[in-house]
Amino acid sequence: MNTKAKHVILVTGASSGFGAMSARALARAGHTVYASMRETNGRNAPQVQAARDYASEHGADLRTIELDVQSQASADEALARIVAEHGRLDVVMHNAGHMVFGPAEAFTPEQYAQLYDVNVLGTQRVNRAALPQLRKQGRGLVLWIGSSSHRGGTPPYLAPYFAAKAAMDALAVSYAGELARWGVETSIVVPGAFTKGTNHFAHSGTPADTDRLAEYDAGANQGLKEEILTGLAGCEPPDADVGSVAQAVVDVVDAPFGARPFRVHVDPSDDGCEVVNAVADRIRAEFLRRIQLGDLLSPRGNPTSTEVSHVA
Repeated sequence: MNTKAKHVILVTGASSGFGAMSARALARAGHTVYASMRETNGRNAPQVQAARDYASEHGADLRTIELDVQSQASADEALARIVAEHGRLDVVMHNAGHMVFGPAEAFTPEQYAQLYDVNVLGTQRVNRAALPQLRKQGRGLVLWIGSSSHRGGTPPYLAPYFAAKAAMDALAVSYAGELARWGVETSIVVPGAFTKGTNHFAHSGTPADTDRLAEYDAGANQGLKEEILTGLAGCEPPDADVGSVAQAVVDVVDAPFGARPFRVHVDPSDDGCEVVNAVADRIRAEFLRRIQLGDLLSPRGNPTSTEVSHVA
């Protein structure tokens, strides 16, 4: 019997990939999970049915909800419904995002803006809808699904995506300090470049400027695309399990308040991001203590919390 606290959880971008896997794992762990996605009555109707079937098969409290992270009204409506049904919200998991692949020059500025809107501004819309409730409660968790690409050994041809994920990480770090005194905790799960088990690469966007793309494909960089994909796949161990990301999410949510890690890296390819983040997070912690803001390193309301949890 599961004796852990049962949380009400919102997962964004839960139609597939890490979002779908995490939503199912969290529901199977005994939580009430809202797997949010766009077009629940349209193109994602099969995903809604799949979630319903999964919930029935496993006796899990897995629900779907319409939420388009590119619409503030949609985010507000989804959060209002969750709070109306439960009177609270315990965890917000930012997972919604999109990936693109190709030479940076061949993407238009509008494509960069659109990717930033989904991967960064989408989290801001959801935060603006959800955080008033978490702050009112004086307790909660904001869980961000990042990417080792923002600080690891990043290969070419992923510039727009990498830039957006770096921006999202910076936003998450700033929010961590701003929410700590409200009793709202922050954790960032950092997956590596899983090339199997998700549709990230298969469904990635491509440059709109096909003429520039053709110049790169036929010029000095001819064959580079294949070299990158082959190299990434070669770094991934045969036993790399994309499900380990979902398990890391469950472990973070199930950890006691105040003892949750600030970051958890799940990177079988070991691209070096964990090393760089360890240094960056340590410097951040040291600087906050230096300016007499060390209390922002752990959420208020946990008498046994230590700053180490936000520096690991």
